[in-house]
Amino acid sequence: MRDYDEVTTFLGEWGPFQRLIFFLLSASIIPNGFNGMSVVFLAATPEHRCRVPDTANLSGAWRNHSIPLRLQDGREVPHSCRRYRLAAIANFSALGLEPGRDVDLEQLEQEGCVDGWEFSRDIYLSTIVTEVGVGMTLHLLQTPRGALAVPGRGCSQGHYPQHHGVTPLWKEVCRRDFSQWNLVCEDDWKTPLTSSLFFLGVLFGSFVSGQLSDRFGRKSILFATMAVQTGFSFLQIFSINWEMFTVLFVIVGMGQISNYVVAFILGTEILGKSVRILFSTLGVCTFFAVGYMLLPLFAYFIRDWRMLLLALTAPGVLCVPLWWFIPESPRWLISQRRFREAESIIQKAAKMNNIAAPMVIFDPVELQELKLPSQQKVFILDLFRTQNIATITIMSLLLWMLTSVGYFALSLNAPNLHGDAYLNCFLSALIEVPAYITAWLLLRTLPRRYIIAGVLFLGGGVLLLIQFVPADYNFLSIGLVMLGKFGITSAFSMLYVFTAELYPTLVRNMAVGVTSMASRVGSIIAPYFVYLGAYNRVLPYIVMGSLTVFIGIITLFFPESFGMTLPETLEQMQKVKGFRFRKKPRDSVEKEENPKVLITSF
Repeated sequence: MRDYDEVTTFLGEWGPFQRLIFFLLSASIIPNGFNGMSVVFLAATPEHRCRVPDTANLSGAWRNHSIPLRLQDGREVPHSCRRYRLAAIANFSALGLEPGRDVDLEQLEQEGCVDGWEFSRDIYLSTIVTEVGVGMTLHLLQTPRGALAVPGRGCSQGHYPQHHGVTPLWKEVCRRDFSQWNLVCEDDWKTPLTSSLFFLGVLFGSFVSGQLSDRFGRKSILFATMAVQTGFSFLQIFSINWEMFTVLFVIVGMGQISNYVVAFILGTEILGKSVRILFSTLGVCTFFAVGYMLLPLFAYFIRDWRMLLLALTAPGVLCVPLWWFIPESPRWLISQRRFREAESIIQKAAKMNNIAAPMVIFDPVELQELKLPSQQKVFILDLFRTQNIATITIMSLLLWMLTSVGYFALSLNAPNLHGDAYLNCFLSALIEVPAYITAWLLLRTLPRRYIIAGVLFLGGGVLLLIQFVPADYNFLSIGLVMLGKFGITSAFSMLYVFTAELYPTLVRNMAVGVTSMASRVGSIIAPYFVYLGAYNRVLPYIVMGSLTVFIGIITLFFPESFGMTLPETLEQMQKVKGFRFRKKPRDSVEKEENPKVLITSF
């Protein structure tokens, strides 16, 4: 019985049909790029300070000194979450006292931002952090009959008029019932949580995408998940509060990764062996980076978060016509014993390539003999069956998770760098293209563990150097960040091939699936590394750099897989080594640059 690759050899490797599938599936990944990173602009936190009401009876001097100063990165800046107690400074203003001269500001009592915040609009017109919805003000009045809530337009000074025949005895502070999101100060924890919940959706989507495509077909699930990603992004525009926005964002994350995974599967099943490698390394990764680069371009011209979301949904709608050009996977159709449909797709591909297809592609005798392979059942505990495989699995989990932390933390933190937020985000996306090309070239010629460890040392080392750069040399800091992103991105793109080569056929799919799940855990905690920057500008880079160098050292203890025969059983797995490079055994076959079976990305 011939396998699928033998049956379709007559199609060739790189005809018009293969080129069309390559570019259409790669193009379908573009929306994943900007949806995956859109949170950097949707949830950006502008500079802010406590609002001092216009109705406050303050002199110009006291209004200018109503916000205390705090030390940040070696310089004094206005506090973002505190102000001097308004009643006290209003009293000083009425007495004609001057701040700093007659009154020691350091001795004044402070209070929170009870009247809300003023946000800078220099960079963003609005984000979910600054969002203000429709609400009302309730005046809380104390009367002989008890407390009385009176709707009003604002909190004015003075006595309240008679209301419902009851004269208030005294006026208390009014309570604002605005649906303000204001994800700052006491609620600033919600900003990194927004990103983490998106990546939690990515984790959920990783579990179900492969199973759904196995059951219902690659093409159907590909376009269904495109619709989920686009449709729920559109619904986010109408979010009335942070809770609604984040629930929808979780679903967007599920659609985003599912679309990516199914496109990856479909491409690797339709394309030939040689093109398959190019598609899985440069194709999907580079077009993801293209989508990532489009994000700051959209955000630069559209500064309102709702309108930005609307613009980001448009490319997803443009993918609808691809339904009539992208076929179902013939391999999946064969697995479902739908041979006529598979044969029809192959004949159309031959016609597009101007190649005469055989009269009979699938021999009836072969179809009668065809028995779908029943794979031995494996369990996750098989990845820890022996001491050797358990050690490799634990190291792989650390490698995937910490590399993912570095990649996503640097990506999410790009707009927070000094200078133009949009340019920095664009550079962070642009640097990924040479990183993917470099990874592809290195994988073709050099030992895996040394090149992965090398780019991790490069990425982690330059991140550690940022703490020594003087504050005035911001261009140098940005350059080091981009170089660090280059190294970590290169390493990240090599992990699928490296992990697939380490594990035997029996558990290979499970191993790559479990370890890539660890990368989703890394992406979930990555926003909190960015959050460390609120306390110290260089702290995120010190932590990320240290962890990246650490995992680079761990990588040197992996067995080498370059040039080795892919293991078929657990006993054939290579042993964990130290720093010595194990020479190729005599019975090794010709070196293989990539695994025989391409593994689905989770």
